[in-house]
Amino acid sequence: MELLLSSLGFRALWTPELLIALSIIACLYIWLTQKTRTTTIKKSILFMTGLLFIYLGWGSPLYVTGHVMMTLHMLQMVFAYFIAVPLLLLGIPQKWYELIVKSRFAVKPLRFIWNPITALLLFNGLFSFYHVPFMFDTLMLSPVLHSVYQWALLFAASLMWWFILAPLPSGYQLPELRRIFYIFANGLLITPACALIIFAPSAMYGVYTDPLIWANVMAFCLPGGAGPEMILSAFGSPQALATFDARTDQQLAGVMMKVFQEIVYGIAIGYVFKQWLKKEKLQDGELTISDIPQS
Repeated sequence: MELLLSSLGFRALWTPELLIALSIIACLYIWLTQKTRTTTIKKSILFMTGLLFIYLGWGSPLYVTGHVMMTLHMLQMVFAYFIAVPLLLLGIPQKWYELIVKSRFAVKPLRFIWNPITALLLFNGLFSFYHVPFMFDTLMLSPVLHSVYQWALLFAASLMWWFILAPLPSGYQLPELRRIFYIFANGLLITPACALIIFAPSAMYGVYTDPLIWANVMAFCLPGGAGPEMILSAFGSPQALATFDARTDQQLAGVMMKVFQEIVYGIAIGYVFKQWLKKEKLQDGELTISDIPQS
């Protein structure tokens, strides 16, 4: 892995085009929030942290090294879809959501899929389908298809997290108890894909086992017209660069996804439960020491 990193230039390692795009979004966010005075320091920190994790998931050295080890590729997915998306949703001011919901032109096209069941099936279906070996290798060999699929996953993740976090209390919100069951359902539906990756008797993905497929995938990542033959000549194969053998790497990737998903969903349950308690206190009034009967 050190050989690969030391051989790559700035553009291949750090994806400056993505960094520039996210920096523009950050500047627009700061300008709009200051102009409209619609955010808090906490929300700003959440949004900026979400952009950072998008960069870690879709760019940075992880993007290139994720083509060598599936564990790192899975870490990219955790960063992008399980950490960045909820942070970004929580960082957007509530008044912005209200303006979007009130705009019939913006919301009407989404009404057919803007429901929790569709969001549940869409994200977990896309995630599971992505990890079917034929689909995975096909997408990795086509930068255009892979980018389209990434954006589709990001949209599906945003839809799924919307019903978990309820960033706009008055819009499309599930009751708190149902939201907790909804989180459990998400954890259940993602399990088959993780189990397939963990318990497969052998390494399934050509990107990490077939030197020719790997070299073609790497050729898309490296600027300067480096062809597959040049990559094979310089680096050999993904197994020569990886820390673990392909099957062990695949198993660790599946375990890591399941563990991180459980941690993130556990935090989400705590967040929903906190919202629930806050709502009950607002409805019933704060309980103080003077309210407690004295024995």
